[in-house]
Amino acid sequence: MKYTYYGQSCFLLETSNKKLLFDPFISHNPLAKDVDTKAIEADYILVSHGHGDHVADLVELAKQTGATVIAMPEVAEWAQKQGVEKLHPMNYGKFSFDWGTVRMVTATHSSGLPDGSYGGNPAGFVLEVDGKQIYFAGDTGLTIEMKVLADIYNLDYAILPIGGNYTMDVDDALVATKYFDCDKVIGVHYNTFPVIEIDTEVAVDKFKRENKTLLLPAIGETIDL
Repeated sequence: MKYTYYGQSCFLLETSNKKLLFDPFISHNPLAKDVDTKAIEADYILVSHGHGDHVADLVELAKQTGATVIAMPEVAEWAQKQGVEKLHPMNYGKFSFDWGTVRMVTATHSSGLPDGSYGGNPAGFVLEVDGKQIYFAGDTGLTIEMKVLADIYNLDYAILPIGGNYTMDVDDALVATKYFDCDKVIGVHYNTFPVIEIDTEVAVDKFKRENKTLLLPAIGETIDL
């Protein structure tokens, strides 16, 4: 499986037979100016919540790729009104697709859509695909509900926000890894805005001291999972 980072909380997971794009915010992100959105391919687009820094390119990329959008019903309804045709609304539950299983899980955040309408509840996702279990927390603060994941899954990777202010910071993310028992973390939602800027070397070192791994791919970089 391959992971490509596009900045903020946007990334692509390439499984054995599908391409899964998450929280598309690229063209409005100055740090991602070298990413060619026209070249992005996706079979599914998974959206954690309705804030602009997670859906800014959703409509354009859904139409461009023909991907099915997986999102809370309110976000899916908004996307449909923008002309997106292939939608799979979900809530806090689990669904088995022909390529793997998706569970939507709680995130402690807020959610509004670009037009000011209600965005439903924020969420994260746990994916079971290609023999791996991967947790994308979405935008969330540290929450005790993360402990439930350890009862259900043996997570291979956790993709966590680490920028603070709007979400967990590095220290909270470390606590979270103990809640759901996962030692390999990919950091997202940092350095895009001044209030979420972090010292990446310090962050990586904090994880090392806890015998854990924090991966911080550069924007546009692809790594193997």
